[in-house]
Amino acid sequence: MARQFWKPGNMLYPLPAVMVSCKRKDERPNIITVAWAGTICTNPAMLSISVRPERYSYDIIKETGEFVVNLVTEELVYAADYCGVKSGRNVDKFKEMKLNEAASVKISAPGIEQSPVNIECKVREIKELGSHHLFIADVVSVNIDERYLDGSGRFNLNQSGLAVYSHGEYFGLGRKCGSFGYSVRKNTDIQNTGNKNGVNIQSAGDRKQVKERNSGIKKRVKDRNSGIKKRVKDENSGIKKNIKDKKAGSKRNSKK
Repeated sequence: MARQFWKPGNMLYPLPAVMVSCKRKDERPNIITVAWAGTICTNPAMLSISVRPERYSYDIIKETGEFVVNLVTEELVYAADYCGVKSGRNVDKFKEMKLNEAASVKISAPGIEQSPVNIECKVREIKELGSHHLFIADVVSVNIDERYLDGSGRFNLNQSGLAVYSHGEYFGLGRKCGSFGYSVRKNTDIQNTGNKNGVNIQSAGDRKQVKERNSGIKKRVKDRNSGIKKRVKDENSGIKKNIKDKKAGSKRNSKK
């Protein structure tokens, strides 16, 4: 198998594209979408986000010392992308994306009500690394959407339709292919079921979810391909028109 060797760069994908909300006193709240985010410690609970110093939210987070990490679902991907390319200096992102503020418990910055999980954070340390500065923060509260609690009180986060970011594109999580520790359990999830991945979907609910998810993916791919075809067609039409106009101009000049 042939391989290429590239210069150093960030190719650690997929990543959780999260919406980070922050707020100065007496100002409207803002949202910045961050893909450079991750868990860094279990006890005490800590996470980190990396932000460019020139971003509008950078100074807000640095001055207030707090922020909320809001997990992104497939339904929130459009808003997440918008909040990642538009600046809070110019627009009210909560208003433009029709997002509701969710009151936090331990900090002043609000979460996003439409997100299944709001993680309240207080900055412990800022490391100036280079293009990005790393905010190391303590998790001070976690607020969840009760819709994803089952009868036994178990939080079914993976039923919320979480999305990830990979190499410039957003994706739904797809179907379950295992669980933590299944490789050493006696009753493994992996069985010879005859499907192409050897994965046994245990319940009708799981099968329905996979079917619905795959249908949604196919529709999005079809819509995306239609959009690409339209853009290509429009570009080709423009090229043909330019060529035609140039030929017509050449003929007029030759007559002169």
